[in-house]
Amino acid sequence: MKKKVLSLILAALTMLAFTGCAAKPAAETTPQKTDAQKIRIALVLPATVDDMAWGQSMVEGLKAVQKSMGEDKVEVAISEKLGNAVDAGAAIRQYATQGYEIIFAHGSQYQSVLNDIAKDFPKTTFAYGTGFATQLNIFAYDPQAQEGGYLLGILAAKMTKSGVVGIVGPVESGDAVKYNYGVQQGVAKGKADVQTRIAYTGSFNDIVGAGNLAKTQMSAGADIITGSSQQAVGAVRAIGETKGNYWLSTDMDQSSIAPDHVLASQVYHWEKVVNKIIDLRKQGTLGGQHLTLTLADGTIEFKYNEKLADKVPAEVKAAVETAKQEIISGKLKVELPKK
Repeated sequence: MKKKVLSLILAALTMLAFTGCAAKPAAETTPQKTDAQKIRIALVLPATVDDMAWGQSMVEGLKAVQKSMGEDKVEVAISEKLGNAVDAGAAIRQYATQGYEIIFAHGSQYQSVLNDIAKDFPKTTFAYGTGFATQLNIFAYDPQAQEGGYLLGILAAKMTKSGVVGIVGPVESGDAVKYNYGVQQGVAKGKADVQTRIAYTGSFNDIVGAGNLAKTQMSAGADIITGSSQQAVGAVRAIGETKGNYWLSTDMDQSSIAPDHVLASQVYHWEKVVNKIIDLRKQGTLGGQHLTLTLADGTIEFKYNEKLADKVPAEVKAAVETAKQEIISGKLKVELPKK
């Protein structure tokens, strides 16, 4: 009898042990992320979401991605007016702590901040630009601003009546310098005897200063003016108050500010860059790549203002198109300043 009871107890214990072992893997399994789950993307801007330039162009790119993928698939959070590196760093770190998978720090000034933060969040993807230095979980994106600048320079040289093209620059560094070099080379190619005059405000955000520089450029004879960064809005508005003068924009199409004065634009298609980073992350690449925006891959577009397109002669459009195709094919490489 005792042997029978003991056998039953041993059988029961064996059954419990087997059941426990079978259930254990299911309890310890970590749910894997699927494509159906929402991608959380954060954006930190030095200026505003509606600056009609560098910042807004990225905001619109993110919105385009969100629209194409669906708002239930992509969440976007934005912090603006964080030109100060300390404040920007705090926002970036908070987003990373909150579990945002991809964080864009949209400015070259954020490079050192990201280098400090990224190592604390190895599973988070960070991206910044204009830049080229990367880390295992940091992408750098780099618009080849000189390409569209070159085309706009050709257009300016062939359209100017005064023989003077003005450039209103922010700070003599980074993307602005590349753009200005492209414009200068394009002007020289378009018509050798056209002068190019450059002046800098010393700031990316000096809207009033940019407007005053544009007025100074026009007083000195420039009838076609261009320039980059968020301060450019001031220059566009100053030109919009005149007759017979034109603006050429970069970063995005600024014709809505002055429809009768913005002749053409270099437009950045950030949605293509964002999609690429999302795809790379899904494949397990969290960073480590230098991503360029170019005419060849469609991340940069040369665009005429439809309202003013008929004011550009066919032979001028043909010259611009020829140069564009030469850049795309690699036959023409727009030179940059030697370091």
